[in-house]
Amino acid sequence: KNNNFALYSVLKAQLSAATGPRHALGDGADARDYFRLLFPDSLFEHMVEQTNNYALYRQRRSGRIDSHWHPTNVREMQAYIGLNILMGINQLPDYGMYWATDIFIGNAGFKKTMTARRFEKLNQNIHLCDREMEPARGRPDYDGLYKIRPLLNVVQSTMWEAYAPNRCLTIDAGAVAVKGRFSTAQYMPSKPIKKGLKVWMLCDSKSGYCHRAAIHVSRPGEDAEALGYRVVTSLAKGLEGKYHHLFMDSFFTSVSLLQRLLRDGLYACGTTQQSRHGFPDMLKLRNVGKLAPGEFFQCQHGNIVATVMRDTKVISCLSSNCTPGIVGICQSRQCDGPSFGMPRPLPLLLYQENMRGVDLCDQLRECYQVGRPCKKWWRYFLWFYINLCIVDAYIIMRESRGGAPPPGWLVLGSRTRCYRLKKLLELMQPFHLWMGN
Repeated sequence: KNNNFALYSVLKAQLSAATGPRHALGDGADARDYFRLLFPDSLFEHMVEQTNNYALYRQRRSGRIDSHWHPTNVREMQAYIGLNILMGINQLPDYGMYWATDIFIGNAGFKKTMTARRFEKLNQNIHLCDREMEPARGRPDYDGLYKIRPLLNVVQSTMWEAYAPNRCLTIDAGAVAVKGRFSTAQYMPSKPIKKGLKVWMLCDSKSGYCHRAAIHVSRPGEDAEALGYRVVTSLAKGLEGKYHHLFMDSFFTSVSLLQRLLRDGLYACGTTQQSRHGFPDMLKLRNVGKLAPGEFFQCQHGNIVATVMRDTKVISCLSSNCTPGIVGICQSRQCDGPSFGMPRPLPLLLYQENMRGVDLCDQLRECYQVGRPCKKWWRYFLWFYINLCIVDAYIIMRESRGGAPPPGWLVLGSRTRCYRLKKLLELMQPFHLWMGN
């Protein structure tokens, strides 16, 4: 049943920007060339410089010379990162087991690349920033993310520049799995990773390409609605006037946010909470009464359409990219019978179809972890962004080649999840081949 109040068509402008991969790589480019688009060699050079500086800093602070340490270089740093990537594919309980003498446990490739002691020394000293220049807490220039700021400055820029956003984009929270006690770790029951460090992500709704990933930093006294407003406007910076469609969940969606996005030339759609300021009073449950399955009410103010519908539960939605009154059929399946159709209004159909970009990215990212559990929070973010660059590089390569693999790659002939897993494995393979030479 459709119950509408003075509804009319929503005016929508077309996307006004080119979309897809942006690079000058030819058909002969390999997986490492695509990875360099996101994680350039200059970042490895910076890591080498700061790692060597930190090793000297530790020795000065302790007053002892580390006889087992010698300065690293770019080639060794790339090998070290490559080993951490391979540890996500060939998983063992303890990283020392990769150098075990037992032929059934030890890995010959790891042993040929570097010794266990050298790997341990790189683990101790790897750094991204100048610790001697770190602002103290309480100073005006204090930066809680100082330890990874150089990485963020580079990777956030390369991810944005390497792929022009498509029309439909997803904004959602992601999680970085951690082991141990971290005061900043949060419990997220709706995510595959229930407890971890929170990251806000802007991803392509169809491919899962991550355009932006911002680390969650809370502000004292900031409520959920204000935080959601700040996160969305920050992630959408640079999209103004291009008429992209943003899809988000009830944590973010509010009337004031959709009005702001419309002024900026952006459309949005998302579930919302009826308690949010500005949600139409006539659509609140106390006024619409008990809804039958498939029944919905809609009302409209300008381009913003509010919808309340009962599916398995009552769902409230706000949208600025959907004409009200249009009903489609959502295919679902009973556990013990054939599929059947559930009528749904257009805003919820589009939401269901496009609110998946971050989940797609997480699927690719979680297939193979990078790095090992540690006691330093910033290390988890280092491995997270390296993993994210691998996933984004894979997506760029796949779309640049129209789905065709590079010469010599095994073709599985399928676009299933297994196909993506195999391609992710092959994306990592050049590191292994390079380290073995």
